[in-house]
Amino acid sequence: MGPERDNPPIIMSAPAMICNFIRLNFTTTEFHSGRVPADDPSMHDLHVHDYLRRHIRTVPDWPAPGVQFRDITPLLQDPKVFRVLVDAFVHRYMDRAMRPDVVAGLDARGFILGAVIAYELNIGFVPIRKKGKLPFTTVAETYELEYGSATVELHADAVQPGDRVLLVDDLIATGGTMMAGKNLLERLGAVVLEGAAIVDLPQLGGSDRLRAAGLPLFTLVDFNAG
Repeated sequence: MGPERDNPPIIMSAPAMICNFIRLNFTTTEFHSGRVPADDPSMHDLHVHDYLRRHIRTVPDWPAPGVQFRDITPLLQDPKVFRVLVDAFVHRYMDRAMRPDVVAGLDARGFILGAVIAYELNIGFVPIRKKGKLPFTTVAETYELEYGSATVELHADAVQPGDRVLLVDDLIATGGTMMAGKNLLERLGAVVLEGAAIVDLPQLGGSDRLRAAGLPLFTLVDFNAG
């Protein structure tokens, strides 16, 4: 933990999480087993990753011909599905061994998930933004991505040396965005605890590249080509 961070050891939002589990007919045993209870009998005994996969929409030939775009917006539209998604991450990072000091979200869909995770863990959130979007002094990193190249920036005071940071995005494709975020955080002296994403596209090689660079990953749904 960085020297200037003062994060309470108790997760203040835990009671709200427990209430949500009760309301959705969850039990902690069922959740930790990786299964999703539901009112619809056809959804019983689904693993979390299968349940979430059913709510990810594939859009062919977008944003370019030949691309199978994995659209996470249906996950966000349904409050029960969104709760399952968020809690899948929060339960992992409630553990003291895995608990970060800060969550960093990658522009832009990483903001949606990352900010909610940070809120539930009662820790801070910092955005890693596209070039030219941050008003204060920044550090920058240029990277290659699935459809071209881009530059991302981080405020120079966003993290403190020694901070344990969870780096969040919606999807890992070629891994360029997450690698750039990792590099930015490490340049400021932070320790990137893990990279987390909803979707991994393993055939594009990004997750292998990130692991080879020393970044542990946690993802919920893997999609192969097609």
